[in-house]
Amino acid sequence: MKTRPDSENYREIFLNETPLMDVRAPVEFHKGAFPTSVNLPLLDDQQREAIGLRYKQQGQDSAVELGWELATPAIKEQRLHDWHSHIKQNPQGYLYCFRGGLRSRLSQQLLRENGIDYPLIKGGYKAMRRFLIDELERQCHNMPLLVIGGRTGSGKTLALYQIEQAVDLEGIANHRGSAFGKQVTPQPAQIDFENSVSIDILKKQHLHSHLVMEDESRLIGKLNVPPILRDTIHAAPLVVLETPTDQRVDIVLQDYVTERFPEYIEHYGEDLGRAMFREQILGNLHRIQKRLGLERFHQLHQEFEDAINTLELSGNAEGFKPGIELLLTDYYDPMYDYQQSKRQGREIYRGSRDEIIHWINQNQTPN
Repeated sequence: MKTRPDSENYREIFLNETPLMDVRAPVEFHKGAFPTSVNLPLLDDQQREAIGLRYKQQGQDSAVELGWELATPAIKEQRLHDWHSHIKQNPQGYLYCFRGGLRSRLSQQLLRENGIDYPLIKGGYKAMRRFLIDELERQCHNMPLLVIGGRTGSGKTLALYQIEQAVDLEGIANHRGSAFGKQVTPQPAQIDFENSVSIDILKKQHLHSHLVMEDESRLIGKLNVPPILRDTIHAAPLVVLETPTDQRVDIVLQDYVTERFPEYIEHYGEDLGRAMFREQILGNLHRIQKRLGLERFHQLHQEFEDAINTLELSGNAEGFKPGIELLLTDYYDPMYDYQQSKRQGREIYRGSRDEIIHWINQNQTPN
């Protein structure tokens, strides 16, 4: 007898951060999964392809027969070892395949034959993904939302860190949003990003009367903000974070240089890390060359190249400050001013970081 039944309570599964064992093939998992899922496939990519072809040509019974033929004793032993280790560490979890059908039940059967009873997610990945898409749409129509805007480098992300009900889209996207915002580690897949955003909104909305997000554009790095969420952000009341230029320069310097350079060294090693960091700064500068103009581009390129050389030799990052200030005032600020001209009528408050955080805490439901 089962100790726990199979489940289709997707809301509770995501709210409780329930461990999930994904028995789909690796190629499916990498296209999209969930934050608490671990890929322990029943079939590898080649086996899945062969069985899928058999299913189309000869039907389910023949496909199941081929599956058992491919499940050699050595493969079954390895699968069961991996599954048992995961289940032992996550006894309150569930397993799932794409639709909660054949592969899930075959996995359950193999486990039961070895004395392990582990429940599955009814409907599988497809049903959970559908739930998150529908839930995001429902939340966008119903959730009270407050948006924090401000010039590049004003510290919007730092403010979000101090607000419990904040949803950090750039954190989920693993990108700081600007031309120089690429992180050391890669961004998630688009579907992973969408799933994580919907789950985070679900969890925050469960605990708070309203949510807070940063004013985002269509793209965060290579990832698209879901259109319905982007429209909701662009229609929400806006609080504007005001930060003096010298403080913005310091924030950008810390975010993109003094913290980032050691991360590159740690991740890639000394030589490759230095080369990758240099490419991050100078390569991204090249990508916005046309918008900067040739003269300003050459000035910034020389300043940043000299600053990188000094940073590598002495660890001193002060040489980046003039170039950062020029980028902020001559490149990013005019773009921000243009965008703000299209968002008139939304602003309901402006102030420093401490003032905004205090105001948000005092005004739990935006007008």
